[in-house]
Amino acid sequence: HLPLHHSRGPCSPVSVPSDLPFSAVLTHDDARIASLAARLAKDDVDGVAASLASVPLTPGTSYGVGNYVTRMGLGTPAKPYVMVVDTGSSLTWLQCSPCRVSCHRQSGPVFDPKTSSSYAAVSCSTPQCNDLSTATLNPAACSSSDVCIYQASYGDSSFSVGYLSKDTVSFGSNSVPNFYYGCGQDNEGLFGRSAGLMGLARNKLSLLYQLAPTLGYSFSYCLPSSSSSGYLSIGSYNPGQYSYTPMVSSTLDDSLYFIKLSGMTVAGKPLAISSSEYSSLPTIIDSGTVITRLPTTVYDALSKAVAGAMKGTKRADAYSILDTCFVGQASSLRVPAVSMAFSGGAALKLSAQNLLVDVDSSTTCLAFAPARSAAIIGNTQQQTFSVVYDVKSNRIGFAAGGCR
Repeated sequence: HLPLHHSRGPCSPVSVPSDLPFSAVLTHDDARIASLAARLAKDDVDGVAASLASVPLTPGTSYGVGNYVTRMGLGTPAKPYVMVVDTGSSLTWLQCSPCRVSCHRQSGPVFDPKTSSSYAAVSCSTPQCNDLSTATLNPAACSSSDVCIYQASYGDSSFSVGYLSKDTVSFGSNSVPNFYYGCGQDNEGLFGRSAGLMGLARNKLSLLYQLAPTLGYSFSYCLPSSSSSGYLSIGSYNPGQYSYTPMVSSTLDDSLYFIKLSGMTVAGKPLAISSSEYSSLPTIIDSGTVITRLPTTVYDALSKAVAGAMKGTKRADAYSILDTCFVGQASSLRVPAVSMAFSGGAALKLSAQNLLVDVDSSTTCLAFAPARSAAIIGNTQQQTFSVVYDVKSNRIGFAAGGCR
């Protein structure tokens, strides 16, 4: 059970520039959406390669600003490292000394394998090296000394390349030996002062699957607002408090978490669209996307209904990808009750802060946008809810009031 912090939260162990405009968060978010869309395109691996090749590598533009961080212990003796938590990624990696090519600035010292008595590099002939291609969507390589080399690349043009390694991972008093992860020697772009990334997707090499035999096939979190702290819990949970929706299997990408959006209401009234529109695109739930993407018809109806319910509030100009904006801040405006329903009866009843996002000191916008090829339930809508990913029972649960 670990504390989880918004990267811009008061207790965040990483620092994000205070003058960073929200448009930078949205640019980063749009790049992530593009890469998820490329993964879901039929020519999966080629699509990802093509989409990455077309994004100029500009290290430093991405601060990991929309994400959540926690601390993970690694090595013997264990030392703590700040990690970005990502349900859309499989391989866990962190920056490693001697940083043969490049390490970005991180909070705390860089992991030095020489100081861990349980560290081992992984050879190219292992099944884990072979599994990298599904975990990272990039082929593994082999060094001249027979060490397996991973390449993890992300939609915002950040990447990590290094050695597949194994060591003891620890969380509080729990420690698990022989944890496979990436020891990054060239890490560019995923700034935000984190040491690396914790992968929680559905894949043999993800942290979830590697810890599951010891702790169980589930994890839960509460993503806090940027003014509080939440938690990430791996293993057993209290099933009674949640309402559930089944995970939907998809041939598009079996490592992501798909669910089925079944309806939305604004001020108690269903949106004026056919119910089939909600499932016109596959829907993913993702911890690393900030703004929820909805099928265009659904988005248009939601935007119209929210604007109609707030017709007494002065409208503001569109901001970046957000086109339904108001003068004021989310906390001080009267907003309609909006609910998102999922198959099986689970629902997210959105507060003002789940519905609107303050983009600057005088403007707030509807925190939704039209989807390209997949609908994505992002972290603004999940904030303050406890969300459980019960992979063993193939379901996702929501409970209100998990954190502030």
